[in-house]
Formats: sequence, structure tokens, C-alpha cells
Amino acid sequence: MLKVKVDHSLCIGTAACAAVAPNVFDLNDEGKSVIKKKDGTSTADFTAFSEIHDTQENIQNAAKSCPVDSIVIVEVDEKGNELRQVWPTK
Repeated sequence: MLKVKVDHSLCIGTAACAAVAPNVFDLNDEGKSVIKKKDGTSTADFTAFSEIHDTQENIQNAAKSCPVDSIVIVEVDEKGNELRQVWPTK
């Protein structure tokens, strides 16, 4: 399973991610990117792709569009343990 988060310490608010995947990303009141969840809430914390209303490809393309790599994608096991970082590649 894949999860995505926004590292607010890196985010500079270019909104490139929101331009690529507007169903997934938006800017908050502080001008930082957040993840829009299916339940109508938004967060910067790790969120499972299954909780987001968009395709895996769009989420990954949005992450890759970030000029400062503030969007992190990880693969986790069924217990939520991180297996590997998918983006940005290390």
C-alpha cells in the first residue's frame, strides 16, 4: 500500500501539485500544500492512496512536479510499517 504526505518544512507553496492533481492537493491558509481526503478533510500527514479520490498515477505525477520534493510517497505493509520510500528517490 502507498501513502503520501507533505513535508511543510520543505513546501514553498508553488501549487504545482495542485495544478497537476487538483482533486488531491490544495493550499491551506498558510500557503502550504495539503492532501484532500475523500471524507472532505485535509491533512499534511501520511494518507493512504485509498483515502484520496484520484489515481495513483496522478498522485505520483503531482509529487514529481514539486520543485523542492516536499511530497513524500512511501510503501507500507499491512501493519503500516514503512517498507521503502518511493518518492523522492534516495
